[in-house]
Amino acid sequence: MTQDELLLHLRKTIEQVLKAPYYKKKLAEVGIYYPGDVKSLEDFRKIPLTDKEALRQNYPFGLFAEPLEKMVRIHASSGTTGKPTVVGYTREDIQLWAKIVANGLRRAGITSNDVVQVAYGYGLFTGGMGLHYGCEELGALVIPISGGNTQRQLMLMRDFGSTVLCCTPSYALYLADSLGEEGMTKEDLKLRVGIFGAEPWTEQMRAEIETRLGIRALDIYGLSETMGPGVSLECLKGEGLHIDENFYPEILDKDGNVLPEGETGELVLTSFNKMGFPGLRYRTKDITSITYGSCTCGHTGWTMKRVSARVDDMLIIRGVNVFPSQIEEAILSVGGIEPHYLIVVDREGNLDTLEVQIEVNAASFNDEIRELEELQQRLQTKIHEILNIAARVRLVEPKSIPRSEGKAKRVIDKRKEKQLS
Repeated sequence: MTQDELLLHLRKTIEQVLKAPYYKKKLAEVGIYYPGDVKSLEDFRKIPLTDKEALRQNYPFGLFAEPLEKMVRIHASSGTTGKPTVVGYTREDIQLWAKIVANGLRRAGITSNDVVQVAYGYGLFTGGMGLHYGCEELGALVIPISGGNTQRQLMLMRDFGSTVLCCTPSYALYLADSLGEEGMTKEDLKLRVGIFGAEPWTEQMRAEIETRLGIRALDIYGLSETMGPGVSLECLKGEGLHIDENFYPEILDKDGNVLPEGETGELVLTSFNKMGFPGLRYRTKDITSITYGSCTCGHTGWTMKRVSARVDDMLIIRGVNVFPSQIEEAILSVGGIEPHYLIVVDREGNLDTLEVQIEVNAASFNDEIRELEELQQRLQTKIHEILNIAARVRLVEPKSIPRSEGKAKRVIDKRKEKQLS
């Protein structure tokens, strides 16, 4: 896309967002009253960022750019930390979303011959319905089973011959763990590809899933504030997550400055051609990097690396910035354990403490105490190498850490609990 073409798309988005009172006021503050006031990318980058707090302050419909009679669907967050964030879609938006997801799935090798088990939640969460409509647009056969009910998931997966599984990566591992309990092996299934997202995951976690389920595990990315799942998706060439042409990505440093191609920072997205709830410079809080080019799969445009962490997932322990994904990378590089862990942060006196509870596998659990102590020491050493702070590793029995049927809960920060009490 040339710079002139990009500016044309950006001006169309600005024309649409100016219909929303919130954006009209924010753009006026930087001297933008008409789309033509943006004459360059430098002008565009003067536009203030939009974040989740703006959605909460304008709850429920303050950022809608079309009247409610033109909307055909609403999605919303759970609202567990305050007012839900609400997004709306016109009929044209839903059709565009389906085409975006279908294009990504096509690059991932999914065809109309596939049977896709959608185990993301349906309802106000965008995950289930986004994949659902994308698969139907592609012509694939969809099993809209939603999340949970693991026993039934596996039975239908075997009986219906599911070839594609869509869910969180942690739930994919849970399904793999549960195969034996249902008297099955991965050879009883026809699965060949998994489309996993909605939480950060590491390359080590990918390897675990691929080995245990015998599939190719691909990453999908998206968020409801800019569309839903399908903003980007990995292709089979393994060259990153290709961002759909309906989105313009920027990478910003912690001070809000735009970083050059290839550098790591926070992803900010602007949507093109979205009418009901257009996204303008939306802060995703997801940390990644982007490059521009073409892939042998046929994609031309922006490609992002997998999200390594979220800005708001960062823990500060003894003054050191720590992301859960760093701990996952450390522990999964050591053998003899299961890919299930829990990070417990606390404060004793004035000192932060870090404990990582890690499940050992059945074979290691039956080892002698000396061998378990050696495993524990190897894990502590590896974590220290990556984080540069000491952690107490506590090995726990197989299947003793709670499993999740959606997003996994990896962190308990007792410091926050103490502040609230």
